[in-house]
Amino acid sequence: MKGIIGKKVGMTSIFDEMGRNVACTVIEAGPCVITQVKTDDTDNYNAIQLAYGEQKEKKTSKQLLGHFGAAGTTPKAEVVEFRDMVADKALGDTVTVGDVFAEGDLLAAVGTSKGKGFQGVVKRHGFAGVNDATHGQHNRQRAPGSIGAASYPAKVFKGMRMAGRDGGSRVTVKGLKVLRIFPDRNLILVKGAVPGPKGGTVILQK
Repeated sequence: MKGIIGKKVGMTSIFDEMGRNVACTVIEAGPCVITQVKTDDTDNYNAIQLAYGEQKEKKTSKQLLGHFGAAGTTPKAEVVEFRDMVADKALGDTVTVGDVFAEGDLLAAVGTSKGKGFQGVVKRHGFAGVNDATHGQHNRQRAPGSIGAASYPAKVFKGMRMAGRDGGSRVTVKGLKVLRIFPDRNLILVKGAVPGPKGGTVILQK
């Protein structure tokens, strides 16, 4: 599994070869620094650890300072390990978006969705609501309705779809197509939407 770490810039649209206007997400992917190389001999599996984004030294623990120092780089904000990624570069080398992806590739984007706070069942689970304000339903339009409990089972089953915190969770979107790559600006244009807000960290996996 190859991949790279990036930051969501925003959304735009471009015209494809058929003249259709296609919505896409702009991601600033890399450059990332290789901070650790794992092999079968040392760790019983192959992986590469990449680091992205600058971070102040005072916000970094001493253990991580030594870890980044061994790779000869400054403290980084994000560290992600990509398993089964064979190292064709050495510790401390830089990985760019052009090293991992090409136009036309399919990838998976991993990000943290926007937090929406405490939401009701209509917004959180797509319930239709009562939708009928007559016959005494004056304040039940967005209510969840019955949750099925009676003398048996005398409890609410786990997993019942009810109101609660929505968003702010790890989301993976697969099958996104790479439309354009601008290696000189470390930008990649991906067809469709990518989870997370502008400026949020995104992991791109091949």
